Amino acid sequence: MNLPNDRIRALPCWKGEIAIEPLHGGLSNQNFLVTDAAGRHVVRFGEDFPFHHVQREREIMTTRAAHAAGFAPALHYTQPGVMVSEYLGAKTYGEEDVRANLAGVAQLIKRFHDTMAAHVSGAGFIFWVFHVIRDYARTLEHGKSRKIPDLPRYLELSHEMEAAQVPLPIIFGHNDLLPANLLDTGDRLWLIDFEYAGFSTAMFDLAGLSSNASFSADESEGLLAIYFGASPTPELKRSLAAMQCASLLREAMWSMVSELHLDAPGVDYVAYSEENLERLATTLDSYRSLYGKA
Repeated sequence: MNLPNDRIRALPCWKGEIAIEPLHGGLSNQNFLVTDAAGRHVVRFGEDFPFHHVQREREIMTTRAAHAAGFAPALHYTQPGVMVSEYLGAKTYGEEDVRANLAGVAQLIKRFHDTMAAHVSGAGFIFWVFHVIRDYARTLEHGKSRKIPDLPRYLELSHEMEAAQVPLPIIFGHNDLLPANLLDTGDRLWLIDFEYAGFSTAMFDLAGLSSNASFSADESEGLLAIYFGASPTPELKRSLAAMQCASLLREAMWSMVSELHLDAPGVDYVAYSEENLERLATTLDSYRSLYGKA
């Protein structure tokens, strides 16, 4: 029995017959392209993930707010566990696309940070990566993760990187700036996937973007200069470098927690955990060469 297809066909939002195609690439949610008489749509299946601090009602609110603010495709229909959105037919960014359009991406993020807070509603959600790391450590310990022996080292590193942060205004951030969450329709850029969006520090989005797109040191400095409108201070550059380490540690621990709780088709969470730990080791070596160890 093809359960996802059956669930899709049972949704009451379609006009006439539908055609269904899987959309690949998600690490925790199932996505499908559905065509009906009204056009093409993206269907996204996803439950609440309390172990990842993900609540779908908050994601729905944020998606609607991001559309109202001009950043995201329209959300056409929802029911518990399901979101149906406009399909843009856009190019999905990879790492090289982010680096090639650094100015455009930086300006998009800046506009998002500057304007989104006026559109969101309901109780405020704060995403502070260092709290997430501490909470992931508790989840991994309780779940008897294979990585329990490494948790003290992860927490010590997180504490060090938190101490290197500079005070910045609170903004409403995306907090999951993987290249694939940026879409390009040729005339403009879009953002998708707001599972982790919430009030945060701009430095986490800047660090997530730069680490996930494998920025060089010069590209990272250029990102800061575009975002802040001036050459970055040594303190800002160190803060970004530390947050890049924290971003990669959080991504690795996200995958470790997912090893315990998720089973997305075709996703090897163990391999993804190790991939991010390798990237963290490289980024941390660079950080240590510049700033030493606190």
